[in-house]
Amino acid sequence: MTVKVDHLTKFNWQPQPATQRVVDSLVDDALRRCPHAADLACRMKDETGTRFKDWVDHVRVPGTPENRAKIMEVGFTSRPVDGEPNNFVCDLGIFPAIILDPAAKTTTVAIKVDSVSDFLAVHNLSKSAIHGEPFSQLRFATAFEGAPGDAGASMMVIERHGWRGHTPLPSNPAKQAASIKHLEALCRRERFNPTDAAGFAEINRLVDASIADLGRDWTCDVFFEAERRYWMRRNRAAQVQYARQNKLGLGWANHDHHTYRCSRHTFTALVTLWEKLGFHCREAFYAGAEAGWGAQVLEAPVTGITTFNDVDMSPEELLGDFSHKGFTERRDTLGTVGLWCALHGEALLQAGMHHLECQFDWHALVEQLEKSANVKTMAPFTTFPYLRQAFTEGERWTIDPKRIDAILADGSITREQADLFRASGALGSHMENLERNDGFKGFNQQGVSDIIARTDPRRVAALGR
Repeated sequence: MTVKVDHLTKFNWQPQPATQRVVDSLVDDALRRCPHAADLACRMKDETGTRFKDWVDHVRVPGTPENRAKIMEVGFTSRPVDGEPNNFVCDLGIFPAIILDPAAKTTTVAIKVDSVSDFLAVHNLSKSAIHGEPFSQLRFATAFEGAPGDAGASMMVIERHGWRGHTPLPSNPAKQAASIKHLEALCRRERFNPTDAAGFAEINRLVDASIADLGRDWTCDVFFEAERRYWMRRNRAAQVQYARQNKLGLGWANHDHHTYRCSRHTFTALVTLWEKLGFHCREAFYAGAEAGWGAQVLEAPVTGITTFNDVDMSPEELLGDFSHKGFTERRDTLGTVGLWCALHGEALLQAGMHHLECQFDWHALVEQLEKSANVKTMAPFTTFPYLRQAFTEGERWTIDPKRIDAILADGSITREQADLFRASGALGSHMENLERNDGFKGFNQQGVSDIIARTDPRRVAALGR
């Protein structure tokens, strides 16, 4: 009897070249008819190693029968949102929304930024009116316009905080102030707790308080802003790239997914927290017996945040609902993920994220980081036409001697490895360079297995690096 395992078969992402061609044609047409936006696109590639199209939130086009037929033929379907009944999305891959506006005479392309006001300040656009109150869930402004009339196109910048609509919400000073308060609380939370259980209890207390004031989706946005800040303080490549993107007023709005490493005993607590923040489980991975680890991908559709969650596991455990039922205790040697957690702490607690992966022009970023800041990139672990991935060289962290003593005592490392960890530390975090093409939304399981193996602290210690 064949058993269908839904979390292994449901999400079979494929490249969508026809859909990508239609979206590219709309964006490229807008750039041709809006010279200032075209200049920005060139600066994005030359100064940040990113592509304009990866920043696009939505494209507004005339609501003609021809445009409707064109986008529906390649997989777009109607999904009205607050303030926009003519909103269309494509769930087959990663694509911006398309709005078919009956009143529009020309195209408007809107790009995502962390802060509309920062973008306008960087580009000296003091006369551009901002719609939406400071610290609210939605703000946008027209940044650039082409020639007047049908010949021109315009470019907007948009800032979202857990809101997919297109109409700014009514001003609510109490909530806006609360968003700052809860961001501060999450940024300042205690990460070094007596036990992991105490750490998770503290996180849930803070998240529950924020949800009570802000709601689930706004809290999710605030939570990951705090997570990126903590990770960035511990990773030089991130600091360099964030500064480069902020020179153009962009921030981290090109994030693709946030990666967490987790011990077996805390994995269900991690998934429970993500589901509280609006995530749902997507595909699960197993890297193979030689790697000894698996992962669960979760996505929060309202905020557009995805998490990739790594854990040591065996193949038979993949077939069950490991994300909710968890794992039994085992005494065998720690795998790569478990050892990283044993050395550095849980990614959700002491260690912070293992890496943030953003969307880039892959080759441009590699060349620019090394030339401008001597930030080197490891050999790519995915080189498909529709997906390229590579880590920057890892950030090496000092290890608490008590952690080394504990894993030496249980036999997870040798005395020689322990001595190397004491002397040289171990790899902690990376930034990941990712380029997606044809809207491909999935991951390369074999490639992920390869990079996990290449960043195993024991292997790196054996090489003396």
